[in-house]
Amino acid sequence: MEKFPTTQQGYDRLKAELDHLKKEERPAVIEQIAEAREHGDLKENAEYHAARDKQSFIEGRIQELEAVTSRAEVINPAELSGDRIKFGATLGLYDNDTEEEKTYQIVREYEADLEKGLLSLKSPIARALIGKMEGDLVEVVTPGGKKSYEVLSINYC
Repeated sequence: MEKFPTTQQGYDRLKAELDHLKKEERPAVIEQIAEAREHGDLKENAEYHAARDKQSFIEGRIQELEAVTSRAEVINPAELSGDRIKFGATLGLYDNDTEEEKTYQIVREYEADLEKGLLSLKSPIARALIGKMEGDLVEVVTPGGKKSYEVLSINYC
């Protein structure tokens, strides 16, 4: 089974979601199904069908999270170093189009949250940045159009 890198924060978030689904959501939906069954005819019982759909989603998500967490390899970015961008790097970027400085950390897709500055390793921007060094100019074709960045800093902390 192939391992994939993740930060400790990302792993902790996944485990917390898994625990929440197993300990709270799963029992709650089982109770909803039991209550809906008490209302009689299951063929025309919308509450029953909605609860079963929710149960199916929860069970699927639990399986997905169990698979992801079992293959996760927790990487501490502070233990990494180098002058090239790779997983875990925190980057200072200058957006040549908006003339703004931005800070991102490159993480796995399960951790990504652009509002928090967590950039998915599979995103077009991250893929273009991997292997680059401070001072490099990077042009990226994104769904929103062509973007141009300059790498200001690379930190592993």
